[in-house]
Amino acid sequence: DAWGRKPIFLVGFGILPLRGILYTLWDNPYYLMTVQLLDGVGAGIFGALFFIVLADIMRGTGRYNIAQGAVLTVMGIGISLSNLVAGQIAEHFGYNAAFLTLAAIAATAFLVYFFFMPETRHADVATSSGPTNGGSEGEPAKEDEEGK
Repeated sequence: DAWGRKPIFLVGFGILPLRGILYTLWDNPYYLMTVQLLDGVGAGIFGALFFIVLADIMRGTGRYNIAQGAVLTVMGIGISLSNLVAGQIAEHFGYNAAFLTLAAIAATAFLVYFFFMPETRHADVATSSGPTNGGSEGEPAKEDEEGK
């Protein structure tokens, strides 16, 4: 919480273009397995923080589940298109071109997140040592503006 979510999420996003570039440098199987480990780190960070960031954004709206469904649907479409586009590029221009294209797309996502996504961690979470719902230990939580 002291760092916030954005810097850690950016590490996860930054691993993707790095991995795409590293794939083009050498075709040794041990090297490729090592580079593939980066994907596990990036996916771990993304998998852990995605739901927290979404909860931060949707806080107090009561629409977390629909937002999650919408984002995961768009992600599924992106994953499908990624395979289609990379396959076409690899067929016509080679694997290095496919990896570099996907790395460029990932770098674009990194830059969009860096420049346009604010920190989602709420100030009360960063400064509070007790519960994040506004109440202190032993005290009932305060209701938000919608009375929920």
